Amino acid sequence: MVKRALTAAALSFAALLASPLPAHAVTLEQKLAALSTFTQATASSAASWRSAWQNQSGWADYAFDWSTDLCSSSPDQPLGFDFRMPCRRHDFGYRNYKAVNQFSGNKSHVDDAFYFDMKQVCAGYSGVSKSTCDGLAWTYYQAVKQFGALNVTQAQIERVQKDAQRAAKNAEE
Repeated sequence: MVKRALTAAALSFAALLASPLPAHAVTLEQKLAALSTFTQATASSAASWRSAWQNQSGWADYAFDWSTDLCSSSPDQPLGFDFRMPCRRHDFGYRNYKAVNQFSGNKSHVDDAFYFDMKQVCAGYSGVSKSTCDGLAWTYYQAVKQFGALNVTQAQIERVQKDAQRAAKNAEE
């Protein structure tokens, strides 16, 4: 009788583990594992991210931030080279690692994935066009490596603008 009760309890527990988890049950570890899968400097990681990006509703339980400003204040398609998708994946990595307070430990590989993605864009060109694209990719990569961790607030931007206006006005006098 005791053995039968233990077996029934074990089966019930196994059934509970096998059932789909409710939306709120995604753990931080699961979210970090998915983020890691989506933010590596590899073709398979880029393909996994693109598939998830195209099916965002399938990842709703993870509450990912899919928003993007593309290449921020830099051109999204400098000289016609389309860096929009690399910028989307880069924004995804930054926004989501920041949301779980894991940004500093993951910034460098997100930046490396960004460079990888831009080089994939450039691989579609040859000759001078490829060299130009590669140079732009390197420049964008260096910019995010150096300045991508800056958190500039709107108030700071406005203060700098006011200071610049004041300095310009004083120079006129």
